[in-house]
Amino acid sequence: MTLGIMLLAVDVGNTQTVVGVYQGAVLEASWRLPTMREDTPDDIAARLHSLMGMEGIDAARIGRGVLSSVVPQAKAAWVAAVQKIAGVEVLICTARSAGHLFETDYPAPDEIGADRVADAVACKARYGYPSIVVDFGTATNMEVIDRAGRFIGGIIAPGLQTSASTLFDHGAQLSSVDLAAPPHAIGRNTAEALASGILIGEAARVDGLLRRVFEELGYEAKVVATGGLASQIAHLSNEIDEVDPDLTLEGLRLISEAQGRS
Repeated sequence: MTLGIMLLAVDVGNTQTVVGVYQGAVLEASWRLPTMREDTPDDIAARLHSLMGMEGIDAARIGRGVLSSVVPQAKAAWVAAVQKIAGVEVLICTARSAGHLFETDYPAPDEIGADRVADAVACKARYGYPSIVVDFGTATNMEVIDRAGRFIGGIIAPGLQTSASTLFDHGAQLSSVDLAAPPHAIGRNTAEALASGILIGEAARVDGLLRRVFEELGYEAKVVATGGLASQIAHLSNEIDEVDPDLTLEGLRLISEAQGRS
């Protein structure tokens, strides 16, 4: 691994937290962890030290930190943990801190989730525009970038696992199944029927929403999927063009880099 100042990027989601360490534009290591709302800064710092140690990354080389979080009670703990292990200030991702990288005519930019901002920044940089991000997480988010390169809004829907958990919790005769795509839409047993409804159903819902977005825009756009469940859904979709699992981290890196130049 090359020497030099490194960036620690953290995306705290409702269910999972994704952590990445960058050397320049290269993602040297990344981890996907369960989001633990009750973790203290010491808990998080110990976990980070262990993870980085296994990859041979010296915390002293971390020269910058950037964070997006949709979990308010976890944000302060993560900021304190990064400061504890690396002694650096942490840039908080928002529509405002993204600066010129995030152009929007959204009427209330401060209410846009940090992960949505990072996704839109990275998608525009990597894939151009018009483009749409579909982020499969606790919620299924869509971020729409028009042909002028502006974020104009999007869609927030219950995520695949959220919908599945609700179904299992309220269906007395239903039990959870592995989220693996069935061989056909018509289930030949309960497990296949559930898998079809959950996975193929999610892909059909996403495709239907995307077609409505295309209709409202008056043109089609490149569709990029990200998030922990993207690879399980994308191959079932007729509208998703690319899968980019590191899109949110890349957006955070770009925002941090732009701030460093300003």
